[in-house]
Amino acid sequence: MFRDRTGKRQCEENPRRQNPRCTASHGSADVRATILSASIRFWVAYPDVEGDHREDRGLESVKIENAGEKCRQIVDQVKKVIVGKEPVLEKVMLGILANSHILFEDYPGLAKTLLARSFAMSMGCSFARIQFTPDLLPSDITGTYIYNVKNGEFDLRRGPVFTNLLLTDEINRAPPKTQAALLEAMQERQTTLDGKTHPLADPFIVMATQNPIEYEGVYPLPEAQLDRFLVRLQLGYPSRTEEVEILRRRMQRGQEDVRLDPVASAETILDLQRTVEEIHVDDDVLGYITDIVQSTRAQRQVEVGASPRGSLAIFKLSRARAVFYGRDYVIPDDVKEIAASALVHRMIMKAESWVKGVNPKIVVDDILRAVPVPKTK
Repeated sequence: MFRDRTGKRQCEENPRRQNPRCTASHGSADVRATILSASIRFWVAYPDVEGDHREDRGLESVKIENAGEKCRQIVDQVKKVIVGKEPVLEKVMLGILANSHILFEDYPGLAKTLLARSFAMSMGCSFARIQFTPDLLPSDITGTYIYNVKNGEFDLRRGPVFTNLLLTDEINRAPPKTQAALLEAMQERQTTLDGKTHPLADPFIVMATQNPIEYEGVYPLPEAQLDRFLVRLQLGYPSRTEEVEILRRRMQRGQEDVRLDPVASAETILDLQRTVEEIHVDDDVLGYITDIVQSTRAQRQVEVGASPRGSLAIFKLSRARAVFYGRDYVIPDDVKEIAASALVHRMIMKAESWVKGVNPKIVVDDILRAVPVPKTK
């Protein structure tokens, strides 16, 4: 038990409210475009971002109860397409609330791309997809200046990075030079072309996928870039019941393409992200987060433990989970639920640990059982 921001003692998570049936607005224009080249596919679901600078939209935070309801509306909309996998969908929503980037590491054909598209459509945000290949160039991501013979000047040809939600498919297939083109965009939320800095859109979320079963023709992400992702998630195979439901929905839909009506907008997402910054975290919970992360550095199976960026990742995800469940304070259950997803890709295991079948998830689970949970004040 601990105290929330008002000093009231709390010990249990609020019960999850019944999800309301939401209706989407059809007022905004729907623009779709496809640009195909040898190494890149760029798909825009909604009107593209305009301007080279970020505007002050006069954002206001949303009431906690309304913020949680809006988050569940977005997830419920995505669930119309994605069958099952509710824990994964929730963590994706938490990553979006935390205004951070998400890595999916799983086998082909498990709806990773469809999941990212569905979230973009449900949020009413612009969406772009890059298929990473060995011949992909950095300029294919960021854009470049093209000489205009009509006016004799160089015009900026924007790359797919100028969007709200960017899906980088099979990111480990491109060489390190191309992977590094994302580093500045992911960390600084800007890109530099010919010495000129161009701020990216708000919000800007990167969802990357990589195939864990292929070792030829791939370039593993360097640790510095892997650390830029807030969470690493896996969808896993569906159950028999879920797979039957997938086939049933495809038959009812009558077409391959999936369309979802937006239940939010980019401005709404920014308001929700601002609400996360108002969530209170008790000192005991802060100490609990720190103890978990520092324990990863003392494990005999681990070569390199999580850095303070791991602590910040748990901190941000815990606050986002509090918003999702309609609370203005963080409880230890928030930390427990997201710790593994935030830490597994930040730990380097010793070689003998892999031989013995010990992976980072097992280590984090052991730490959560060992570290004392904050007591009642």
